[in-house]
Amino acid sequence: MESSMLQTCTNLIKNAKNIVVLTGAGISTESGIKDFRSQTGIYQMAPEYILSLDNFYHNPAGFYQFAIENLYHPEARPNQGHEILAKWETDGKVSHIITQNIDGLHQKAGSKQVIEFHGTMKTASCQNCGKTYSTEEMINKRNTMEEFYVCDHCSTPAKNQRYIKPDVVLFGDTGEWFTMEGFNEIINIILQADCLLVLGTSLKVTPFSTFPQYRSEGTPLIIVNKGDTPYDKNKDTFVIFDSIGETLTKINDSINPPIF
Repeated sequence: MESSMLQTCTNLIKNAKNIVVLTGAGISTESGIKDFRSQTGIYQMAPEYILSLDNFYHNPAGFYQFAIENLYHPEARPNQGHEILAKWETDGKVSHIITQNIDGLHQKAGSKQVIEFHGTMKTASCQNCGKTYSTEEMINKRNTMEEFYVCDHCSTPAKNQRYIKPDVVLFGDTGEWFTMEGFNEIINIILQADCLLVLGTSLKVTPFSTFPQYRSEGTPLIIVNKGDTPYDKNKDTFVIFDSIGETLTKINDSINPPIF
């Protein structure tokens, strides 16, 4: 990476007191989790339809098989990038992480203020009564019951109203943050930031891609991603095309030199 750009970003992060972080699949690939849209991503194996609400209702058992095999990664561990963000939160430098990821690795690393914009694969909920199941419970139900995806707590006659859906946002779906209230909360968080740090996302998928435009005028936007984004040449934008873990480690070591 270009040393002058790294130094500029280091200084911006060092002086910031309220960093808001946006993360995408690129930070999780460094923990061995596949992304979606790259040449080796999930969408090369299956079309987007398989992760649609329509497909879930038409083929819930098949949907679960794909989701558990490709979206659920309980063995994955946080990498350097996750751990440094958690440290910066503890130090009072990072205020919020807004993530597209559904793997929970930010929380595993110790981050507390995490908004999971696309939901989580840790749990699933009945679409009628709202009862929550852990994904481990759903896997156990699948091993012992033919219609494991039907809620056993709910008395609504129609089966599809009692389907237990993973708590992720699917195509054609709306989630907790896909509401006017949710959007306004995120926009207010970004407006208060004195630095916006974007990690591992191409910023090409709406509505997540719109978030950087809501930062206050003059607020620096730092992007660490191996591919281009639509914001790369904008004013007050600083771009590093490199590994997230390595980049954040160099920045953190410069801000907080290790003691030997």
